This record gives sequence, structure tokens and C-alpha cells, in this order.
Amino acid sequence: MKWIEVQIKTTTEAVEVVSNILYEAGVGGLVIEDPNDLIFQNKNEGDWDYIDPTLVEQNFEGVIVKGYLPESEDLIDKIELIKQNVEKIPQYNLDKGLGEVTTSEVYEKDWANSWKKYYKPKKIGEKIVVKPSWESYEKKSDDIVIELDPGMAFGTGTHETTIMCIKKLEKYVHQHDIVFDIGCGTGILSIAAAKLGAISTIGIDLDEVSVKVAKENVRKNGVANTVQIRKGNLLDVVDGKANVIVANIIAEVIIKLAEVVPKFLLEDGVFIASGIILDKIKDVKAALDKNGLEVIDEMKMGEWACLVSKFKEGSENA
Repeated sequence: MKWIEVQIKTTTEAVEVVSNILYEAGVGGLVIEDPNDLIFQNKNEGDWDYIDPTLVEQNFEGVIVKGYLPESEDLIDKIELIKQNVEKIPQYNLDKGLGEVTTSEVYEKDWANSWKKYYKPKKIGEKIVVKPSWESYEKKSDDIVIELDPGMAFGTGTHETTIMCIKKLEKYVHQHDIVFDIGCGTGILSIAAAKLGAISTIGIDLDEVSVKVAKENVRKNGVANTVQIRKGNLLDVVDGKANVIVANIIAEVIIKLAEVVPKFLLEDGVFIASGIILDKIKDVKAALDKNGLEVIDEMKMGEWACLVSKFKEGSENA
């Protein structure tokens, strides 16, 4: 089968918006080439198992996002829609960068095998190891292994935003906790929460492909008895309150979430928010503060930040 590779040149801060644009158009897989990842890897030698050597040769200083569309009658319309949505990115107060959209032909056999070289077993927390099903891994006594096939959903555990979330889940999830995972993607954070002892976890995503992939990954990891994956927008498909709410999205969505998270957070609960570009930290903190939450923990990795907040002392929710 022939696929069309759609390549978009953009910026680090717009990566997730561009990714969503491609997924909404029906792409069957995604590759993100970010020179900042190479800089981060050089500073943290040994953290990454594989870096594509072509990143070193890349003249373009921004990020290249590649998505794959099957040949179809409406292909031209889909590509045009992608171009139009990329042009709208500045409306979200994000820098779209060059915003150039180009296409080329690839064959499924070549693409299906080539992307797997990026994905190796990786220890991304104190205990949590993410392993693709086609790779072998010798488990150590205290390892918590998550077997994860990304399929067509975002979130393999290699991105800085996901790594920070995993580290914070290890720190803040306790036995018998309730966890809400907003924008769950492949389900990696939901699965991690369950394996860390959460008695009930609900993963929510608006994208049907992500919901399907996450449900399959939950089943593969044997946590279907405590993890539910639901299709929905943010917190509109959950009831009750959680000890931990985690959102690995983008700053603009986290700012909106800050208004509703307090209604779903238990008195001593925490809100873990990642996917925040460094330039947006101040805005996110202001939104949390405005809604009665104070930052108690902060982590930065590469171009990204993760903020952990809880109710301020004396607030009406605490």
C-alpha cells in the first residue's frame, strides 16, 4: 500500500498542535524530528537509546513533523485542510515557525519498519521501564515494565513531557489512589498509575484512534480491572474526585483546565501538568493561582516544564 508523507516545518512549542492537526486529518503514524532533542541528549548522555543521525545533518533549525496518509479520493482535500489549519496556529498564541507543508510518496513496508528503530526499551523513572512488544528486556527486581506499542497514537514515553509526568506519578501516586489522566494518548500514564498502585484510573482522550490504542495497551499490560479509557473532552466524562489528576497536553489547554480541575480534585490531591513550553510557565502559574492552586513542585527538561500543584492552604476547596 502506498502512503503519502506529509511534512510540516514548525517550532517546538507548536509540535503538539501540529500533531493534533495531522491526527484529525487521519494520519496513520507520526515522526517528530526536533534538533532540541539532540541537544538534550548530548547534555544527558545515556538517556536516549537512539537518535537519528540525519538530525545532525538537518539544516532547518525548527522541528519537522511527519504524518502518513493513505492514498484516497479525498487526499487532496485532506492536505489542503492541513495547510489551512497550520496557518491558523498563530490564533492559539503559538509560533508556527515556517509552517511549510510538503508531501512525498512512501510505501507501507518501508515506513512500517523504519519508524521502529526509534523505539527501544527505556527506563524513564526510578522504576518504570517502557518496552515495545518486539523488543526483549531483562527485568530487574524493582522494575515496573510497561509494554507499549504506540500504533497511531502520540506518547511512546520518549518525549520529555511524558518522562516528567512518569517521574511525578512515581512521586505522588500512592496505593489505593484515584487518578484521572487527561489527554491519555497511548494510555502510558494511565497504565503507569495503575502499576504504581492506583485503585482506579480513568484515561480520557478526544481522539478515537488514541482511545482504541490506549484500550489495547491497557489490556496488554493486564490493568483493565483498574483502568478505564473513555472518549471525551477533558473532564466532561468523569464523575467524582481524584487524588491525582495528570495532563500532558499544552499550556493553553492547561490554562483552561485550571478553571475546572479544582472541582474534580480531592482535598489533599495534586494536579500534574506537563507539555508546558518554558515561555508559558508564568501564564500557567498565574492560571493555577487564580483558581486556588499553588505550585509545590516544578521540573524542567529540554524546552519543556512540568508543574505540580495543590490547593492553597485556607482556600475554600482545601
